[in-house]
Amino acid sequence: MISGQVIQNAIDELKAITRVDLCVLDTDGNTVATTFSDEELDVSSIELFVQSPADSQVMQGCHFFKIMDNQIPEYVLVARGNGEDGYMIGKIAVSELHNLMVAYHEKQDRNSFIQNVLMDNMLLVDIYNRAKKLHIDIEAKRVVYLIETKQEQDSNALELVRTLFAGSSRDFITAVDEKNIILVKELKPEEGYEAVEQTAKILLDMLNSEAMSKVRIAYGTMIEEIRFLSKSYKEAKMALDVGKIFYEEKSIIAYSTLGIGRLIYQLPIPLCEMFMNEVFGGELPDSLDDETLMTINKFFENSLNVSETSRQLYIHRNTLVYRLEKIQKSTGLDVRVFEDALTFRIALMVSNYMKYMERNTF
Repeated sequence: MISGQVIQNAIDELKAITRVDLCVLDTDGNTVATTFSDEELDVSSIELFVQSPADSQVMQGCHFFKIMDNQIPEYVLVARGNGEDGYMIGKIAVSELHNLMVAYHEKQDRNSFIQNVLMDNMLLVDIYNRAKKLHIDIEAKRVVYLIETKQEQDSNALELVRTLFAGSSRDFITAVDEKNIILVKELKPEEGYEAVEQTAKILLDMLNSEAMSKVRIAYGTMIEEIRFLSKSYKEAKMALDVGKIFYEEKSIIAYSTLGIGRLIYQLPIPLCEMFMNEVFGGELPDSLDDETLMTINKFFENSLNVSETSRQLYIHRNTLVYRLEKIQKSTGLDVRVFEDALTFRIALMVSNYMKYMERNTF
């Protein structure tokens, strides 16, 4: 149902132009929006008018009109004054409110269609036929963003996203569950991933500052046809999950930057356990102390460069070498050698993945 605030804004504008007071009520006689005190209106008369076959009627010094939705009375509009002006303004108001209802239903239909495409709930032929009927471009370039809020049912975040993209009828915003908001953004032909990343940064800044909501944003790859929307959505969903495991410090995660984390995320747990036992013989990386893990991670960040790593850790080069040799003795892996470093790096990521799955398995 169209919101009361939208109806109030519409009749306020008409009142400002025409100087005729208007009131909109539901079919039970409850006020939805008004520009004057509705205490003088008789609820029983409104109920009788709704049940009558007449589309309009003069009562209590006012013009009464039915606002129909699929040939069923949805609202009653009251125009104050029983003269010709009141009748004409009332008819104009009915027409405008009916158009708002049509636009609302069309928007709901479009959003429902996009949701079904995202969730892979439609056959290909149905996608094309429905898109054509709803006047949705099937070959526009698009990308899917997934916005996760820390708070459940964060209506402020959802409304802010809708407000930010309210000027574009080509973008779609919907909530799939209590914590995730989906934005389907249409792109200009010349726009690439720089523009996609910039939009994500704008969203992040606005939601963190104005909605006071801590969020994470992920996005999939750009697609050229509407039938691939579900692909971009699944990629964004995977990026969000993989980001929580391997890139916890990042607030924006792109599917295209997931790297090997995307592969590890799809491994079955028994295979991960087998790999960890083969590499460490049951001695998992979480048994390593924080100093050792920090040293290893910094060493990897600096592409196995001993001098640069020791400089950034503010330790002597020999101290770093001693730590690396200590790791070699405890794990059997010399992380100064590329192949062993790669094995150790993958093992750390697999360990993080296993711990994440353990925490999130119910």
